[in-house]
Amino acid sequence: MIEIRNVSLNYDSLSVLRDVSLTLSEKRIAIVGSNGSGKSSFARLLNGLQLPTEGTVVVDGFDTKKDGKQIRKRVGFVFQNPDNQIVFPVVDEDLAFGLKNLKLPPEVIEQKVTEALSRYDLLAFRKHASHHLSGGQKQLIAISGVLAMEPRYVVLDEPTTLLDLRNKRRIAEVIDSLEQTAIVVSHDLDFLRNFDRVIVFEDCRVVIDDTPSTALARYVERLS
Repeated sequence: MIEIRNVSLNYDSLSVLRDVSLTLSEKRIAIVGSNGSGKSSFARLLNGLQLPTEGTVVVDGFDTKKDGKQIRKRVGFVFQNPDNQIVFPVVDEDLAFGLKNLKLPPEVIEQKVTEALSRYDLLAFRKHASHHLSGGQKQLIAISGVLAMEPRYVVLDEPTTLLDLRNKRRIAEVIDSLEQTAIVVSHDLDFLRNFDRVIVFEDCRVVIDDTPSTALARYVERLS
């Protein structure tokens, strides 16, 4: 599980999160809130992209402040914009990059890249230029690159925001089918209705933490 213990996060004099304590153990967890509420900063705490100013974030017993290598093995992160995540010009080179950092044999890397691309019917794009793919294909490549590292948890920061309706549905299906725990930041409330838990941030704090039917209804009420 992931434990957030009395966490606050500041950027210089700006308070971004204040005294947040949560235990994340459900399979599908949604993070919701208005822009500037702290939800994306919270998501970045979970794999050590951000470190708390106060308090601790612990993943399977490992502290993000002390055990960065172990945290990155366990928690994958998918950015809102896949162009910020895809760094190599060819699809299979991009997927192989993280695996090479693990010092795996070339034949194992080849196998894992093939498996990752096959999962979402992307093998035909193996030698394509990464940044010439459609938005939906790029997002699938970004997710595939994370899954190739075999994390236990996948954090996705607004993964459907830049996509059209057809690709939003595709990415929703992908997330729903993940074997890993998925923690998803999203404004797309319909997408989140079948999750196990919804956590709502407002003014840098958790204000609602409940099942989707209850949490989303209360969130909409607060916005009206």
